[in-house]
Amino acid sequence: MRVLGIDPGLRNLGWGVIDVAGARITHVANGICHSDGAEGSLADRLRSLHAQLTEVLRVWQPQTAAVEHTFVNKDAVATLKLGQARGIALLVPAQFGLEVGEYAPNAVKKCVVGVGHAAKVQVDHMVRLHLPGVVIKGPDAADALAIAICHAHHVQASGRLEAALKRAAG
Repeated sequence: MRVLGIDPGLRNLGWGVIDVAGARITHVANGICHSDGAEGSLADRLRSLHAQLTEVLRVWQPQTAAVEHTFVNKDAVATLKLGQARGIALLVPAQFGLEVGEYAPNAVKKCVVGVGHAAKVQVDHMVRLHLPGVVIKGPDAADALAIAICHAHHVQASGRLEAALKRAAG
């Protein structure tokens, strides 16, 4: 199973692709879609993120995707803009016909690090332990890989649960 994780951001939208075969997780690719504020209007920035993320999906062809929930902060305008970038992060995989999982930041950290309030450096460190030899393109890409790892664990766990329920019923 090929999993795409997306860390939404209007300026830097991180993405990470992993392959999952049983308990084995391997790194495929990671990167950051950039949308510079000097690039133009909000609409132009969103269009740019859409085009870049579409290319990521076209090239890497994931089978499932996951996006981190928006962290709401005190700046309502910044939160709204982040929400619009998150809309792009949800839209593009849906356009490719993928199911998209959504996870709270604390759930991702708990899954990857074991602690819900882990620091970014701890997340980065644990992603490197899960994916030996990985070259991470930046903090946003590390977060996206963590989201992909979290989604892989949840998909596998739900698959095991479904199989156990089928065995118990039949």
